[in-house]
Amino acid sequence: MLSLKLPRLLSVHQVPKGYQEQGILFGYRPPHSSATDCLLSAFQMTNETLNIWTHFVPAWWVPCWALQCPGAVGVPWGSSPPSIPASLHPSILASLQFPMPSSNPKVPSCAQEGEEGLAGPGTDQAPPVLPGSALAYSAYVFPLEWVGTTFHHCYVPVAVLNTIISTSLSCYSRFLELERPRLSKACRTLAFVYPYLFDSIPLFYRLSHCAWAGCPDGSLLLHCSHTGWAFLTCFIFATHLPERWAPGHFDYIGHSHQVFHVCGILGTHFQLEAILLDLAERQS
Repeated sequence: MLSLKLPRLLSVHQVPKGYQEQGILFGYRPPHSSATDCLLSAFQMTNETLNIWTHFVPAWWVPCWALQCPGAVGVPWGSSPPSIPASLHPSILASLQFPMPSSNPKVPSCAQEGEEGLAGPGTDQAPPVLPGSALAYSAYVFPLEWVGTTFHHCYVPVAVLNTIISTSLSCYSRFLELERPRLSKACRTLAFVYPYLFDSIPLFYRLSHCAWAGCPDGSLLLHCSHTGWAFLTCFIFATHLPERWAPGHFDYIGHSHQVFHVCGILGTHFQLEAILLDLAERQS
């Protein structure tokens, strides 16, 4: 009978510095693990297990949503789902793209010592997928009074340029992690925040305008929900809460990396729903 032995887990003092996470004391996978051990660790309760599954599972929800399967979000059972316009395809593909590449490298990230930073959390970065949001925003979220302006014409090209810069910054930050961890964290946080803030300029204008003028904006609540989850995602990523307050108590369940994933997925859900509602309003 085939017998598979689960890898032995280590404490924070038994792994190289590049593997150590603030506030996480136990549940580390051994460096130099075999391919079999890496695969088995996805089904063993380690401090990375839920990091893998909180992105792997939602990555398969997005295609179902995009294809408007009966019973998917926003589509009642037995209804005839509407088609998704081509202008929304980049945003949907981006939403599919970021959870899957984030979860997949986490499985083999314990195979090489000192390489966790290059194969693990670095793939969580959002900049590579932000042009998808910019394309959808340019088509459906832009305020009507801004459509056709110089800013509108330059919006997507600048968003693509921001993506190249922020992705390079995110990758560069991984090489600073051991020697200059504070600068590394600042670079990665900036790689998240700057392109998101630029892409959201038309959305922030709409939200502020409707807040003051009280305009009847049907997608306003969904956009507010998306924005709230986005800022919470950034806050959790930057602060390492709650494990920073209670080291060792959130090693396996509930630490910031997992909360960060869940908040990001929820924010993406509300963003897609809001864009679809804006699409329907523009078409009508």
